[in-house]
Amino acid sequence: MTRLALIAHDDEKPEMIDLAESYESLLATFDLVGTGTTGKRVAEETDLDVELKESGPIGGDAQIAAEVAEDRLDGIIFLRDPLTAQPHEPDISALLRICDVHDTPLATTRTSAEYVLDGLAADADRME
Repeated sequence: MTRLALIAHDDEKPEMIDLAESYESLLATFDLVGTGTTGKRVAEETDLDVELKESGPIGGDAQIAAEVAEDRLDGIIFLRDPLTAQPHEPDISALLRICDVHDTPLATTRTSAEYVLDGLAADADRME
């Protein structure tokens, strides 16, 4: 099963919810994992099941990076706020590096997230 991680900076959480609602039927076929607050909000505001990691500021992004290193993730959507991210929010640089090393797609905007979702859906269809 396709496994996807969801992370969002505070100001981008509403956009993550909107994305999850828009792609809910596809995401329902995925194994979802999320940082604490993002994953909890997605689960509460949709009918999706999300495995919760720690919140980003206390290591959730590192837990997700470890899953990339263990080849347990097919992709990550990290909606980040490049202009007003707060010091307590997860930093993307380490996560980006591990994704590059392991050739794991990482989307940081709504548009790139939609491309990743469409690509993962196409991969899942080819595997059937």
